[in-house]
Amino acid sequence: MAKRSSARDAESRGARGSSGKARRGGARSARGSSGKAKRSSARGASKAPGRAGDDRRDFDPRVVAFACNWCSYPAADAAGINKMQYPPNARIIRVMCAGRVHPAFVLKALELGADGVLVSGCHFADCHYLFGAKRAAEQFEKAARLVSLLGLEAERVRFEQISAAEAPKFVRVMQEFVEDLRRLGPSPLGRARDEDLHLPGVVGEERT
Repeated sequence: MAKRSSARDAESRGARGSSGKARRGGARSARGSSGKAKRSSARGASKAPGRAGDDRRDFDPRVVAFACNWCSYPAADAAGINKMQYPPNARIIRVMCAGRVHPAFVLKALELGADGVLVSGCHFADCHYLFGAKRAAEQFEKAARLVSLLGLEAERVRFEQISAAEAPKFVRVMQEFVEDLRRLGPSPLGRARDEDLHLPGVVGEERT
């Protein structure tokens, strides 16, 4: 009888031990699988927005800048001479007066593939042609309204008054404008990204 009872006790202890191990093993495997699932889902969640952010950061906007011959263009020139760093995204077109920048020039630049257009002229009191700076502001307002009618973001066009002595302001404006365009993404009017931004010489042929 003693041998039989001891055998039964050993069997029960073995059964309890195996069941405990099974329970502990199942709990470990469940925790392990859930932890792996959480880690994998976290990785997937972090990768998805990361790719979009990388694409947006890699986007290099194309800018056309119409610069006044007497104020804004010398400011850009001074920034280059003094080695002030700013994004080299702009194709600068020198015009004798920013007041000569017709709204059609702005729309044509967007049509040809520019992601944004900057019109930069003199301050009202420093205008070489007296009323040209005011004319530039009026022309830009018309261009901005046309851009809105086309359904484009207002931030894709910008008007600034920069004197020849304000090279740091030119640098700051270019940095801010490029960052705004990078946030907006490519222009829906633009051509394929692999195509170069080709501007015809008709703008450079205007006379004042």
